[in-house]
Amino acid sequence: MIYDCAIEPDRWPATLAEICQSIGCMSGFLLLVDLEQSGHKFAHSWGLSSDWKERYLAYSDRLTGFYSLAFSRQYQRDGEPLIMSRFIDQTGSNGKRIYEELRRTLSINDVMQTVVLREARRIAILTASRHQDGGNLMDGDAATIRLLVPHVGRAVKIIDILDVKKIEVDTLAATLDTFIAGVVVVGEEGCILHANNSAKRMLLAHNPITAIDGILTASNATANQQLSAAIGLARTDESEIGSGGLGVPLLSDEPAVAHVLPLARGDVRTRLMPQATAAVFITRAESNSIADVGALARNFDLTAAEIRLLEQLARNATLASAARTLGISQETARTHLAHIFSKTGVSRQADLLTLVDRLAPRIRRTAR
Repeated sequence: MIYDCAIEPDRWPATLAEICQSIGCMSGFLLLVDLEQSGHKFAHSWGLSSDWKERYLAYSDRLTGFYSLAFSRQYQRDGEPLIMSRFIDQTGSNGKRIYEELRRTLSINDVMQTVVLREARRIAILTASRHQDGGNLMDGDAATIRLLVPHVGRAVKIIDILDVKKIEVDTLAATLDTFIAGVVVVGEEGCILHANNSAKRMLLAHNPITAIDGILTASNATANQQLSAAIGLARTDESEIGSGGLGVPLLSDEPAVAHVLPLARGDVRTRLMPQATAAVFITRAESNSIADVGALARNFDLTAAEIRLLEQLARNATLASAARTLGISQETARTHLAHIFSKTGVSRQADLLTLVDRLAPRIRRTAR
């Protein structure tokens, strides 16, 4: 159901209902938060009244600060559910007041929120709320959401890349050709079934992808191993594809990343192209893009603290200002930076940023 939403986003309410009901919750939503502009948008919801949404949005400016704190990675790493009954006391009196007002309006007892997608200036959050008669959310409930979050994040990212409401079966080829992202539909063993115009240009240039005997291949050998593995999982066990993270860094001449959508199962996906096993979406850096260091961080096994520092540096922060933003000492920041240098094989901050520019996937922020 989650991956079908990547093709038909209007299926999200029913899918959110299944997710919430699996942990005994009465409502849920996918929320997009622009941390820079304090913009909040209910992308999709289930079980929420329009009145409650209006109440929530009235607090959006103050809630941006709350989310910046709660999901700063100092408290909760991405993909790890945050149970509000255990956290709310750390937000101060104002945060507790807002939380209690919103909770009381819907007779909510407890809330679980999880970052499913993070970019430099915005995050997407999955929220599930339990009725006051249902008791507090527990570790077992968090474990269920933890399994689902990577798949929700992948579906949300693909929807973000496509920036469309729905892909129609009868106009599939024409629709794919309108996308800025390269899209390659593959069958067994990565055999190319269809490539849109953007992907065809990449294939002709052999950068960042190419075709060998009709098989989709990343130009870089290391990237090709990861891409092949993701496509294989899309065919054999899509429940495991989330464990590899959201994207595969293609390590090409220009920053690029591949996102794999499984197509072998699902009510909607199997109708698009019956013999297809996966669709691969390839994005390049553009002038209005922002660095997403997640794939790079996985490649070099960076810790959460090192990722936070690298994100700040990738946004052109100095080491001193990055330390202030993260609430750590400059000495601690220098230690983290030394560890990053050691893991990435560079010895200067300038070289590290060059590496980020080369390897970190950059996601285009389209106008909404």
